[in-house]
Amino acid sequence: MAATVLLSTGLAACTTGPFGIGGGGNVSGAPAPATTSAATPVRPAKVGLLLPLSGGNGGLGDAMLRGAALALDAPGAPPLDKHDTAAPGGAAAAADAAVRNGDTIILGPLTSSDTAAASPVAQAANVPMIAFTSDLAQAREGTWVMGITPEQQVRRLVQAAKADGRTRIAALLPTNPLGQAMAEALNRACADSGLPAPTILTHGGSMEAINGAMRQLSDFTARQASQKAATQAATQGAAQPGSPGSGAAPGGGGEAAPTPEQPVPPAPADATPPAGVKADAPQASLPPPPFDALLLADTGVQLQEVISVLKFYGVAAPQVRIMGPGLWAAFASKLKAISGAWYAAPDPASRVGFLREYQVRYHQSPKPLADLAYDAAAVARNLAGQGYDAAALTRPDGFAGVDGVFTLRPDGRVRRGLAVFQIQPAGGSSIVQAAPTSLTDPSS
Repeated sequence: MAATVLLSTGLAACTTGPFGIGGGGNVSGAPAPATTSAATPVRPAKVGLLLPLSGGNGGLGDAMLRGAALALDAPGAPPLDKHDTAAPGGAAAAADAAVRNGDTIILGPLTSSDTAAASPVAQAANVPMIAFTSDLAQAREGTWVMGITPEQQVRRLVQAAKADGRTRIAALLPTNPLGQAMAEALNRACADSGLPAPTILTHGGSMEAINGAMRQLSDFTARQASQKAATQAATQGAAQPGSPGSGAAPGGGGEAAPTPEQPVPPAPADATPPAGVKADAPQASLPPPPFDALLLADTGVQLQEVISVLKFYGVAAPQVRIMGPGLWAAFASKLKAISGAWYAAPDPASRVGFLREYQVRYHQSPKPLADLAYDAAAVARNLAGQGYDAAALTRPDGFAGVDGVFTLRPDGRVRRGLAVFQIQPAGGSSIVQAAPTSLTDPSS
């Protein structure tokens, strides 16, 4: 079944493909017609919006408010009831005000802590909540985590790696919340994809910690021993009379037999180990590590340290596909040292219409999280005529939004159709696996 279009009239005009409501081809952006029987009255739709509209995050909250308002600026759209989570009483008080005002669905709040405070209020009143956090700990029946989560990214990368023939996945992750979330996601994604359990090691913030973890994860001691044994065998074979390269022809004729040159990998020009790494031997001819895909989660200085350690321990393409978080998109131009690495993120082309409409309306570019507010409000607009029960919100064909197709699952998680990007030799990235246009396939 085709995914439901959530775009407003202006955005729908630039939408192509089978995104009609219920497969009917309606791409006007108008809400779907009511399908509720006369015997089951539906409360008039009213959309509560919980955002920080003052304080330190007030600017971001205002940008997200504009995104939500843009999605609800259509004939027949339900009214928007905004509440400031930075006001006295915080998110819990804002949620209580929304419930008392008769809001039939709540969008927001923004952060994990605010969601933890507001969700019980909404659940007690049986009001569904689409929160903007990416913390899966807040996902539960009736409360959806709308942020682009590590789980969504890792699942897409595991699918891509499997399609690329890579089945032995490992991870070197920092001991921080992102690393923990990606580790949990990797375990789940490998199990769901029928792949062997991944090997996961974590590291602290120092170069010594990173080096020690990678030395263990890459099975360096065994690989180095194998390298030395192969070198010794080749040397001994070359020294035997009559053997290739020994200087004597077979049969003892005394003349050297012409033999092809043995391929000996040269030592790398940068064989000096990075600071804090013990120099064992040049790593150019090491056998491949015991994995063919490696998930990372570091950014900034720590990522540069991880990259230097990877190089020293011979963990590189084409034997190993490096994979990482969507955060890499922000500085992909600086990642040419791991050319060929992958990350999963929304396809920027999917938000072109939203970007244009937002700029026309507000004379500025939207902040990234304004996408989430727009998509959540578009869900509310689209289902306003039939009500916000669980069956409507978790429809299997899902919705098509600014950041691609997505579905709301009964457990509060959100599945997304992300693209896979590859770092280019000169830096920057390009899409190597397109974002899916449907999530009806259970494996997607």
